[in-house]
This record gives sequence, structure tokens and C-alpha cells, in this order.
Amino acid sequence: MALASVALTIALFATGGPHAAPTALESLLFPSLNLEALRAQGPGVLPAMARLYEASAVPRRTQIANAFYALGWKSPEAKRALMADVHTPDPDLRLSVQWALGRVSGDTDVVDVLLDSMQNDASPLFRDKAACALAHDQIHLSDQQKVYLYERLIRAMRDPKTDVRAIAAKALEIQTGQRKGFDPNAPQAAREAAIRTWERWLVTYRANL
Repeated sequence: MALASVALTIALFATGGPHAAPTALESLLFPSLNLEALRAQGPGVLPAMARLYEASAVPRRTQIANAFYALGWKSPEAKRALMADVHTPDPDLRLSVQWALGRVSGDTDVVDVLLDSMQNDASPLFRDKAACALAHDQIHLSDQQKVYLYERLIRAMRDPKTDVRAIAAKALEIQTGQRKGFDPNAPQAAREAAIRTWERWLVTYRANL
């Protein structure tokens, strides 16, 4: 099918018209992702992808979440669809959603939900991968929103769980390129001294924006 025909079918599906057919869009996503052809449609394809995501079973949702990640385009529709699955029990979908959220949105509520997973999820795997998403995938944050992220990662370095302190520090290091002597396994007084160094750094960083 020519790209123009694909675009037309996608547009019909996006509007939910009476003759809407998702088959053209599905052909770009399943059984394997045709990223080049999908990217050629432009960001206007994202609402249709979000609609298809919401109508799909878990394996296809995982594939669409991976497509959102690969495209890296902001979309309130994609964010809404993904946020509904941010606590899904399916591990593959959960990880794909965590990684994709920051690549479809620059909103701080995405940062908040990932921070909550990083600190409070019962699974060490989901805690660790939420930290990875915070470290690598928040590609649309403004400078002020990055300050918001840094401040909350610094707070998480006071978490009572050693693994959370470690992954918060690693995410902050990846984001800023700095570590400032923080050791998640050090005695509390030593950890607190390093955290205060981070807090002073953040004050200066914010003032220089």
C-alpha cells in the first residue's frame, strides 16, 4: 500500500469515522515494527496509535508502547493511554510503559509516577527500571522541569532502602555527570553530608538558569 493510502486510512481511524479501518496502521506495527514507514507519517499518527493501543490486548499494547518509545514524539493522547497501564501486572508491558512515558511527555506528573515506582514498588526490577527511565528517557523536560527531577532524586537519596538510594544516585549521576561523593552504603552521617552538597549545588544550578 502506498504511503499516501496508509496516511489516509490512518486519518480515518484517528477521527473515528464510520468507515474507519485500523488495518493500515496495524500493518506498520504488527507483526514487527516498520519504524521508517511509521515515522514517515509524522506526529499526526500518534492519536490513532493511542486509540489502537487502548483497543488492543496486552501483547499489542507492548508493541505500540515500544513504537511510542522509538518515535520519541510528544503526545497527550499517548501519555494518557500509557499512564493507564503504569501499574499493570504484566512485566513486559509495565517496562515498555515506564520507558515510553518520558518520550511522549514532558510533564512532571510522569516524573512523579516514575519516582513513586522507583521508591515504593514491591518489585526491585520495577524500581530499578523506573530509575533507568528517569535517567535516560525524560527527553522533553524543560530546564525548570529538570530541576524538579534533580530535587526529587536528591530527596530519594535519603530513602531507607539501600537499593533505592543507589539507583537514585545513579540516575542523578547520569543526568548531571556528577556524583559528589555520595555512597549509598556509607553511614548516615556521611550520606547526609554528601546530600547537603548536592542540595547546595542545586541551589546554584537553579539560580543560574
